[in-house]
Amino acid sequence: MSTDHQGGTELAARGDDQRFENPGLPPHRHRLADTDPKAAKIAERQVALLFGLSVLGSIIFVVAYLTLDLDGTFGALFRSNLGLGIGLGLALFAIGIGAVHWAKTLMPDTERVEYRHPMRGSDADRAAAADILRLGAEESGLGRRALIRNSLIGAAALAPLPAVLLLGDLGPLPQDKLTKTLWARGVRLVRDPAGTPIRAADVTIGSMFHVMPEGIQEAENPLEEKAKAAVMLIRMPQERVAQRADREGWDVDGIYAYSKICTHVGCPVALYEQQTHHLLCPCHQSTFDAADYCKVIFGPAKRPLPQLPITVDDEGYLVAQSDFTEPVGPSFWERG
Repeated sequence: MSTDHQGGTELAARGDDQRFENPGLPPHRHRLADTDPKAAKIAERQVALLFGLSVLGSIIFVVAYLTLDLDGTFGALFRSNLGLGIGLGLALFAIGIGAVHWAKTLMPDTERVEYRHPMRGSDADRAAAADILRLGAEESGLGRRALIRNSLIGAAALAPLPAVLLLGDLGPLPQDKLTKTLWARGVRLVRDPAGTPIRAADVTIGSMFHVMPEGIQEAENPLEEKAKAAVMLIRMPQERVAQRADREGWDVDGIYAYSKICTHVGCPVALYEQQTHHLLCPCHQSTFDAADYCKVIFGPAKRPLPQLPITVDDEGYLVAQSDFTEPVGPSFWERG
C-alpha cells in the first residue's frame, strides 16, 4: 500500500491494528509545471528538443563515419575524431539530459512509502499492483504527450547506430575462408620448415613429420595459411589401424595425414606416442587416437582431428587428393 504526504496524520494501515504515524515530512511543494499548463507545455517542448538533438548527434556520427576519409594525415584524423566525438557525445548526452529533464519537470514527484508484502500476494493485491502499473503508465504522460513519445522513439531508435557501426568495424566476420586451406588435388606434402617434398618410401613405421602444402610461402598470408594447413604425417602398421569404408584409399600403405590444429581451441597437436599411437595436445591435454582416425579419447576436444586424403604422384612423392573435407581447428569455426 502507498500514500502521499500532502496532509493527514496517518500514512497507511496494514492489517486490523497496525497504524503508522506521519514521520514529519514537510508539506509537498508543487512544481510550476504541476500547476501551470503553459509551463508544462514548455517543459514538454524542451524535452522533445533534447531528444531531437540526440537524433541530430546520431546522424552527425553516421555521416562523419561514412564520409570523412582517413588519408593518413593528422588533419584527416583530427577531423574524423572530432566529427565522431561530437556526434556520439551529443547523441548520448542529449538523450540522457532529456530523460532527466522529463523526470524532473513532468513526472509525478510526490513522496511515497511502499510497505513490504508476501512474495505471493492475494488476488486483490495483484489486481491492485496491476492498477498501479497502469496508473504509472498514465502518469508518465506517454499516452497524452505524443510529442515526447515520438521524439523519444526517434532518439532511442538512432542511438544504437554508432555502436552498431563501431562493432561492425572490429573486423570481418568469419566466412568461407575458415573452411578452406591451400591443400588441393596434386599439392605435394613438404617438410616444415625445410620445404622438401617427401617420398612415401622414406616414411618409416613409427615416424612422424610436420608438413605443409608446397608453395605456402608464396601465399598472400603465409602465416595465416600455415595456421590452417599444418598437418602431421604418421606411418603406422596397417593391422593396428581401424578400417572405415568411407575413408578407404585416403592413406598410402599406412601413411596417414591429420590436421595438426586441435579441435578444442586451436593449439598445435605436437606430441606423438609411438606405442599407443596417441596424439596429445599440450594446451589442455586433449588426446586423439591416430589408429582410430584421431577420435577423441580424453580431454575437452569434441571432435576428431580432420584427415587429409593423400596419395602418391608419378615420382613417388606424397601429394594431397583434395582439401580437408571438413573444417579444421576449433569446433566453433564450423559455425563461422
